[in-house]
Amino acid sequence: MSVNKVILIGNVGRDPEVRYLDSGIAVASLPLATTDRAYTLANGTQVPERTEWHNLVLWRGLAETAEKYVHKGDKLYVEGKIRTRSYDDQTGAKRYVTEIFVDSMEMLSPRGTVAPGAAAPQPGMSQGAPAQPMAQSQATPAQDNTTDDLPF
Repeated sequence: MSVNKVILIGNVGRDPEVRYLDSGIAVASLPLATTDRAYTLANGTQVPERTEWHNLVLWRGLAETAEKYVHKGDKLYVEGKIRTRSYDDQTGAKRYVTEIFVDSMEMLSPRGTVAPGAAAPQPGMSQGAPAQPMAQSQATPAQDNTTDDLPF
C-alpha cells in the first residue's frame, strides 16, 4: 500500500497563471509559500524562519475558481498529490520540477480582504470554491417575555 497525500496551508506568491487547452479545459499554476517559524533550541542556538515554495497545479473548475477569486497574498488550504516531471532545457540538461496537483482547495482569507492591486471577489462562487460562512441575514425580533419562568 502507498499514499501520496499533501496538505498545505500557505500564502499565494503571485496571481494564478491560467491557460486553456485546445479542448477548453482550464489549467492554473501558482506558487504557495509555507513558513516554519523561527525558534531557539534549549542550548540557545537560534534556528531562523524557513519558507518553502510549492508549485500548485489546478485543473478544470478549481482552475477557473482560482482565476476568478485567488490573488497574490491570499491564504489557501489545499489538498493534493506530489508529482515530479522532467524535461530537457535548451542546453540539453535534464531538469526536474516537483508540483502539487490540487484535488481540493479552501480560501482562508477573509472575504473582505483584497490583496493590493487585486479585484474584489464577486458573490456567487463557482464549483470547487469553498463555502464561506454566511452571516445571519434576518434578525429575529426581540421578544420581551419577562413572565417566563426559565430554570436558567
